[in-house]
Amino acid sequence: MFNSLFNSVDSIIARDPAARNRLEVITCYQGLHAIWFHRLSHFLWNLGLKWIARVLSMISRFITGIEIHPGAKIGRRVFLDHGLGIVIGETTEIGDDCTIYQGVTLGGTSLYKGVKRHPTLGTGVVVSAGAKVLGGFTVGDGARIGSNAVVLKEIPAGATAVGIPARILHPDLPQGADSKTKEYFSAYGVTPNVDDPVSMALKGLIDATILQEAKIAALEKALAKLSNTPADPATSSSDTKRDLDAIKEWLKE
Repeated sequence: MFNSLFNSVDSIIARDPAARNRLEVITCYQGLHAIWFHRLSHFLWNLGLKWIARVLSMISRFITGIEIHPGAKIGRRVFLDHGLGIVIGETTEIGDDCTIYQGVTLGGTSLYKGVKRHPTLGTGVVVSAGAKVLGGFTVGDGARIGSNAVVLKEIPAGATAVGIPARILHPDLPQGADSKTKEYFSAYGVTPNVDDPVSMALKGLIDATILQEAKIAALEKALAKLSNTPADPATSSSDTKRDLDAIKEWLKE
């Protein structure tokens, strides 16, 4: 039991630079207290003492500001960072080593009893502040959900989801022997070198437009030579290219 306790505490210290020692984490981290309350209420829930389990979960919510239904399944070393305003529904399943920040809702969209209404989080998932994950789908191992994102469908393992509704980004995580992807932790789901698919699509359209402008200018020059008439200055074409280049630089920022 104590090994499990110290593993949970040490995992919090590893993920939170503000945590200085085990005593501070054990006495001052309400996310850890909420997990302890939930372990007991979940045990009572499985015994069939559902009313007592719900009462205990209500007491936990009053003390910690975190609402976890007794029926939810929570793995080992789960860290509820700050924690205030977190809501975790009845059929939620949270894998080991997940990190969930304040204001997160793991909710359901179905009104039918006895069905999987809430999400399943794989191992090492990071759900950032204010995110809403709604539905009975799976968030893959190592996935990251950005702040205030609204996730309504499955997220592949290792992907990053941002926006309303959430869209999938493709991060360039650290690689190599000294920096393994599975050991990489991104606080608040912030991933370096991430490519937004919308920005990538806009860049592609701008590149295609510049190429077309160049081809049109070349065709006009060729037609002018064939007709023995001087070609008009390509000032408008150069202005368009300059404007498009400025937009591309802005998108890269």
